[in-house]
Amino acid sequence: MRMMASRKGRKLTRATLAADILEGTLDRETGVRSFKGIPFAAPPIGELRWKPPQPARPRKGARGAGAFGPRAMQNPLFGDMVFRARGMSEDCLYLNVWTSIPKDGLLPVLVYFYGGGFGAGDGSEPRYDGASMARQDIVTVTVNYRLGVFGFLAHPELTKESPHGASGNYGLMDQQAALVWVRDNIAAFGGDPARVTIAGESAGSISVCAQMASPLSQGLFAGAIGESGSMTKNRRALADAERSGARFAAGLGIGKAPSLAKLRRISATKLLEAAGRKDTPWFWPIVDGWFLPKPPADVFAAGEQARVPLLAGSNSAEGSWTWLLGKDKPTVGNYRAVLTKLYAEAADEVFSAYPASTEPQVMDAAQDLESDRFIAHETWKWVEAATRTGGKPTWYYLYAHPRPPGSRGASHSAEIEYALGNLDVSPVYAWTPDDYAVSRTLQEYFANFVRTGNPNGPGLPEWPEYGTGKRMTIDVATRAEPVRVRARYELLDRLQDRE
Repeated sequence: MRMMASRKGRKLTRATLAADILEGTLDRETGVRSFKGIPFAAPPIGELRWKPPQPARPRKGARGAGAFGPRAMQNPLFGDMVFRARGMSEDCLYLNVWTSIPKDGLLPVLVYFYGGGFGAGDGSEPRYDGASMARQDIVTVTVNYRLGVFGFLAHPELTKESPHGASGNYGLMDQQAALVWVRDNIAAFGGDPARVTIAGESAGSISVCAQMASPLSQGLFAGAIGESGSMTKNRRALADAERSGARFAAGLGIGKAPSLAKLRRISATKLLEAAGRKDTPWFWPIVDGWFLPKPPADVFAAGEQARVPLLAGSNSAEGSWTWLLGKDKPTVGNYRAVLTKLYAEAADEVFSAYPASTEPQVMDAAQDLESDRFIAHETWKWVEAATRTGGKPTWYYLYAHPRPPGSRGASHSAEIEYALGNLDVSPVYAWTPDDYAVSRTLQEYFANFVRTGNPNGPGLPEWPEYGTGKRMTIDVATRAEPVRVRARYELLDRLQDRE
């Protein structure tokens, strides 16, 4: 396997794999080589719809790898998503590689899974672009995976068809297949298959947690980064998901119990339209009995997860105070009334954990509570569990720097461009010198972790391991601070146990 410039004077570059030759592009100014739209599995169409990913067919001769492949089937769910993909299709299992020429040995590898609630997203989004990390001598890979009804439909007939007695989680299986591809092929791009770190934000972070918990992914990566999300609260069983899937199938108008053959003949467009109806349940990862034999929380409690270093955290404004209070004014009385509605006799205990005596304090407390209820609490549970049983170092952060022009904190997903060094490819915001400084710091932490399994390095504030009782607050004055959330998170644990 080798990588070479294909012809002097042309902005092309070639990578030779065992069964394929890819012709990508070279940025002469930076030296970064990119290979886009690489198929890592067969198109999941026709008879392969709702089946585990199958190997891609090798092709003879060189193929162009200068453009992103199609994005997965999805409805327009999030206004902040910008795609560079060639349209949308069920034929979506493609990945993208950015790399520099290694000067001395193979380079560490970052594999990034996009967010979007498992219903939207794509590896072509500019905020995930891998060129900046490649300039840090890190081979960077973004991966497409099936979404929504195409990636996470469970159904009794699909379970019966499967030799493993499982259905659903096809999107997670796609990610695992991409990791196998990386193991087998990344050396052709200068990457070290023994130094692969997986990372992602939101659904991508939940995916990282699921990959750590799955026995099918053991040995495919050496480190993990989770940005805002884990699967530690998800205990939805296969039988429940099958019932939802059967109801969805019966509502397609092709019979009360349509055959798999009929379901696989429905057009992708019709399936997507049906999945987008307001009465359709959200399709999401489940405990399917095969990819995830048991709930990830149980896997981590038993120490059966992939034992790799973990860096994870959440943002200071994952949720908004308006999510809790709606159109009501942020008065103490309104805040207490909502807590009583949500927590009944435990409302006073929750108020003590999230106290407020003025309207600005109500906004802060409600924001903290909604951030925790949404995703921050479960992210902490993941770090806590991995620290107890994983036998490897863990690092925990709070990202607190808002995008310009500023807000009450760092909203959900706000850290992505900073962490991957992609402020310049996201022109929506008027970035300031402070933004670039925060980005340099966070990207260096991430890059160091990918290289060594430890975020620390020269010129950076020291980041203590989570086991010391500290986490890193990342903003214009990045610093280590005591972890002060344990009491309120343990309260939320107790309240969840009562549900």
